[in-house]
Amino acid sequence: MPSQHRRTIRFQDGVKLRPVHSDRLERWLGTEKVEYLSHQFRDWYGPPVHLLDVPGSVRVAAGGEFVGPFEHGMFATYADFVADRLRRAWRELGRTNPALLNAGFSSISDALSRASQGYTQQLGGNIQKAGPTQVVGSAHSLWRVGNSPAAGGAGAAAGAGTAHVKSDTGAMPYNNPAAGTLHLTGADFSCSVINNALMLYDRLYSVAKTIASVSNESVTGVPTRYQSSTTTAVDYAGGNFLFMEVGATAYANTVHNWGVAGGANECLYRNQADTDNTVMPVLAGNPGGVATIADRFDMPVQNWFAPLAAGDVGVKDLAQMRCSASVATGTLNFVIGHPIGVMAFPIINILLPFTWLTERNLAPRIIDNACLALFVLPAPATTAITAGGILYATNAAA
Repeated sequence: MPSQHRRTIRFQDGVKLRPVHSDRLERWLGTEKVEYLSHQFRDWYGPPVHLLDVPGSVRVAAGGEFVGPFEHGMFATYADFVADRLRRAWRELGRTNPALLNAGFSSISDALSRASQGYTQQLGGNIQKAGPTQVVGSAHSLWRVGNSPAAGGAGAAAGAGTAHVKSDTGAMPYNNPAAGTLHLTGADFSCSVINNALMLYDRLYSVAKTIASVSNESVTGVPTRYQSSTTTAVDYAGGNFLFMEVGATAYANTVHNWGVAGGANECLYRNQADTDNTVMPVLAGNPGGVATIADRFDMPVQNWFAPLAAGDVGVKDLAQMRCSASVATGTLNFVIGHPIGVMAFPIINILLPFTWLTERNLAPRIIDNACLALFVLPAPATTAITAGGILYATNAAA
């Protein structure tokens, strides 16, 4: 749960943020949604992740704490805000505000000016994703499903795997800025099932795992983004996370773990500080006797990222994959991603208007050639979701 005390927290990028007042955030999103999001980040090890449908640069930090400026929720809910925004939308066109905006833009006026001068684009055009039937408590990938962008494919086999870029099938197409930096600045997005949440992430790398095998598989491929060990760098590897993603073929019901404790039979990775062959703690696959359906994360319930060794905050690349049992059928990718932000959808079946040009202190950065994709955070219900809309990005001057 978010805290009501006002201690200041300094994060590794040097930003100082205070916890959000819990009563205000619960009034805005609803108590159930706040508790759900807090739980999903209880064991998170990386930098705070933007909560995209909350104005004011609110982020979810390690321990499930919400931090950042948030001046809403004193009297109104998010539903009230949406209704008001729809009434005000036409009146606000063309207005500017000279207040400062720390998002790569010199001011809000500068951001609005650049948006009106052709520096804004849609990320992926009109996005529509029809998700799989869900399992309560499990995360589910939207990479392999349509309709727009088209379904992505499996990673290449080990050792090389696939270093993903924005031109890959399945990624949201967009143009790198000719100069300056690109930032996520708005969205009109909806989801069909209440209390689900989507993670927008940069899909850095994937590699296909041989399922019917108990052998160690060496991985040699390396992502091309978020590979810096400098904590203040925009491409710092802190926050890069690993997940195991079932492909088009469901698993046979076989009890299995990722890694075998002791000896040389673990899953190995290089951490954010360039320590090679770091041992990933053994992670249980989905429970034996329960089918691991297509597009489900093959991880324990309420988990969307694999654990790292104590003190680590990110994965640069993989060195070895290992499964404890030979599973007769199934396909699976080991995937490295970097979070951009979470959309929580306290209201469903309506295009929610999100804007960060004038309401967000830090519009999330989109690194050149990012392979933008979505997945569903651990699901509260089995109903398959339909989610879609438009994401907008604006580039700031160099």
